[in-house]
Amino acid sequence: MEDWALIRHLHRSEKLSQRAIAKRLGIARETVANALASDTPPKYQRPPVASAISDAEPRIRALLSAYPTMPATVIAERIGWTGSITWLRERVRAIRPEYAPADPADRLDHDPGKAVQCDLWFPPVKVPLGFDQVGSPPVLVMVAAFSRFITAMMLPSRTTMDLVAGMWRLLSTGLGAVPHQLWWDNESGIGRRGRLTDPVTSFVGTLSTTVVQLKPYDPESKGIVERANGYLETWFLPGRRFTSPDDFNHQLTEWLPVANHRTVRRIDGRPDELVGIDTAAMLALPPVPPRTDTITQVRLPRDYYVRIDGNDYSVDPSAIGHLVDVTTGLDTVTVSRDGRLLAEHDRLWARGLTLTDPVHVETAGRLRRRFQQARTPVDDGRHPVRDLADYDRVFGIEFETTPTESDHRNGDEGVA
Repeated sequence: MEDWALIRHLHRSEKLSQRAIAKRLGIARETVANALASDTPPKYQRPPVASAISDAEPRIRALLSAYPTMPATVIAERIGWTGSITWLRERVRAIRPEYAPADPADRLDHDPGKAVQCDLWFPPVKVPLGFDQVGSPPVLVMVAAFSRFITAMMLPSRTTMDLVAGMWRLLSTGLGAVPHQLWWDNESGIGRRGRLTDPVTSFVGTLSTTVVQLKPYDPESKGIVERANGYLETWFLPGRRFTSPDDFNHQLTEWLPVANHRTVRRIDGRPDELVGIDTAAMLALPPVPPRTDTITQVRLPRDYYVRIDGNDYSVDPSAIGHLVDVTTGLDTVTVSRDGRLLAEHDRLWARGLTLTDPVHVETAGRLRRRFQQARTPVDDGRHPVRDLADYDRVFGIEFETTPTESDHRNGDEGVA
């Protein structure tokens, strides 16, 4: 390549002939002529040779034409490939774009106050739930699309009412305003097939907002919150330990101001500085808070416990046999009847547990003793006893009696 460049330089710049160039460089005149005739530098090209992967390519193309997303490992099994799987993967990677349809993702521009993207993030860490149990409860992440302001909190479950309660808490305490749209994927607790659950419908109606459910398998549509999930996983989690879900939420609340103070290159600004513009264009919080607790009505059984999410909570036994209202929130479980509070417990995050109030056990013991005393018969000797012969006379029944030995001795017949 250096000779090619030098030959062209000598010929064009110094006006040397081909013979003079060949003499100066000590090469053949034919080489000089070829270099001057070529507009590109010479390169070595090895003639293609047949290989096993080339022989298998028609079968690879046949499979990809019918199944464009078939993994390379499955293709290897179908064609009976015995060579290097790396070679096969490289060839499949080069061929697949010819058969897989393109799915472009457009960049979206969000106006202030228009949308908040919502998603559930499952942190890859085990959090102590109490009573020697650990788990990875879901974290509700909500990001304002215009300002990229992040709000998040860990929830006890992904059920509908927990999602509704989490959204309300983050909107009321995190943003202090309601966006015109809440973007969700097809989360079952929110709704499926374009139909929202009844509690979510009531929630958005109270807030005068709407829920936009994105089409399945399209994470790019809510890429803002997806990137926030990755940011939480790579910047918040490393090096941290948690003692409980409350401790997780406490550390997350302390860290979020740092996250919202970072500079986002896409918007060329800091979320905590732009969130004011975002919330100014949002709707005001409703004067009456939406219903975010689960209220169920059950008849209190003899063992005076109610079951919520796999856990049993004790109730005042005086309500046994009556219908009681069980209210389940993010933090507490309360039971009442006709406005009278019968039980109040902290909600458990673990499962399969029994939470008992000692006052309820004491009340149950007192009611049990009273019941037993009322059922115990007292014999004071003053109860009248009916002669059974009275019933015989009433119904006109007469019986013959067998003569006794004393009757024979006295000569009596012994007939009644």
